[in-house]
Amino acid sequence: MPPTAPDSSSRPKRMFPTGPASPPTVLTNVPANARILKEEVFGPVAPVVSFKTEAEAIALANDTKFGLVAYGYTRDLNRGLRLSEKVDVGMFGLNTGIVSNPAAPFGGVKQSGMGREGGTEGIEEYLETRYIGIADPS
Repeated sequence: MPPTAPDSSSRPKRMFPTGPASPPTVLTNVPANARILKEEVFGPVAPVVSFKTEAEAIALANDTKFGLVAYGYTRDLNRGLRLSEKVDVGMFGLNTGIVSNPAAPFGGVKQSGMGREGGTEGIEEYLETRYIGIADPS
């Protein structure tokens, strides 16, 4: 069965009258080899992929050259923490769709970027470390 989205007649109107904005979309029946799972999509799109085991879910999540952010939703906190450690991304939202926070580092891994913005990690990009060795005066 091909990926499906809600009928366009039931979708809300565009949030902006012009430009590339699109309404939030949930895709179901997405095959594990779908193009949308291999690319970095900057839009309100949630492809839903079925899996049988936690290991399979982790493998599916890591099967991309990108790694900005991933999200995991579970009632089992231990499972959520395992996922957050094993999914190869710069940020992980556990039971939340919002990971941005000015006090937290923002950035990805793989082809989703190097370095961080925000948090103490972000300020380190602007600092120059200097080591000073001093002879023992005795």
